[in-house]
Amino acid sequence: MFTDRRIERHQLPYFLKVFNSITDKPIGFLGNVSEDGLMLISQLPMMIGADFDLRLKIPVGDRCQQVIDLRACCLWCHEDATPHHYDAGFSLQRPPPEYGHLVEALRRYFSFQPLPASA
Repeated sequence: MFTDRRIERHQLPYFLKVFNSITDKPIGFLGNVSEDGLMLISQLPMMIGADFDLRLKIPVGDRCQQVIDLRACCLWCHEDATPHHYDAGFSLQRPPPEYGHLVEALRRYFSFQPLPASA
């Protein structure tokens, strides 16, 4: 059973919706992220061991979005502290570079690190 975390995760106080990339229907919210995985918060439990096609829609400006499609395997799922909600941990299968950019942008934003000085 997977119990030890090797990669630091970053909590997200504001949630981004996660969609099924095949149907484009919402399935939950992004709870936290790491380079190789994510936590999904949903109103339905996820099947452990199943592969899911996920889609993130990242706002990038007025009425514009960046779409990031991900293939992920559910490693665990349990009921959240909020009634009728479930937390599920996913391992990403070959995440695209755009996902890595998102993780880094979220890490910088929520770490309150100073922006690099312009040259």
